[in-house]
Amino acid sequence: MVPIEIIENQDAARGWILESLAPTANQWAKLERFVAMLVAENAQQNLIAASTIPAIWVRHIADSAQLLALDTPKGEGLWIDLGSGPGLPGLVVAILSGRPMLLVESRKRRCDFLRAVVTELALRHVEVAETTLERVATRPAATISARAFAPLDRLIDLSARFSTESTRWLLPKGRNAVKELALLPEAWQRMFHVEQSRTDAESGILVGTGRIAPKKRGKA
Repeated sequence: MVPIEIIENQDAARGWILESLAPTANQWAKLERFVAMLVAENAQQNLIAASTIPAIWVRHIADSAQLLALDTPKGEGLWIDLGSGPGLPGLVVAILSGRPMLLVESRKRRCDFLRAVVTELALRHVEVAETTLERVATRPAATISARAFAPLDRLIDLSARFSTESTRWLLPKGRNAVKELALLPEAWQRMFHVEQSRTDAESGILVGTGRIAPKKRGKA
């Protein structure tokens, strides 16, 4: 991983988003409202660790927003966020980019929260799929992200059917990024590299481009 300047505090997180992603006033207002809704809902259900709330702009908002800087230039087309939970990174990306977004989340209470945010912020380009990934209809994805969904090999295998030759994979894997990449089949390893996270000096993001063939299944 190439060393980069790490975002270390709330002001730095906001400053990086404003400078690097240049949100409009409307996008910024929606992002702040999302943060407020996330904090309020966290008192009702465990969406994020309570200990991270004082650093929410670093740990969750900038951490999600940095994926936009790793997407393909002129990124467009459907973005699928797997195991979206409270909308991280999916809702942050949708607010800041306007990209068509499919949030895949199987837990009802979390989906209720996602739909509440989508409605309040008028995010008409966002779809919430309240189901398991296996039940989501196959469609081509321009970008696939997953912040905390499944072990890497299973994550890639389950989502491979959504990939095309130009699909961008953006998979934050924390401090085990290099180790998890090394455990993948060689054909998959060649498609990915590890980028330094901007919000944690010891964390990495797996970035890849291309179509992945699912693993061959044995006969039942």
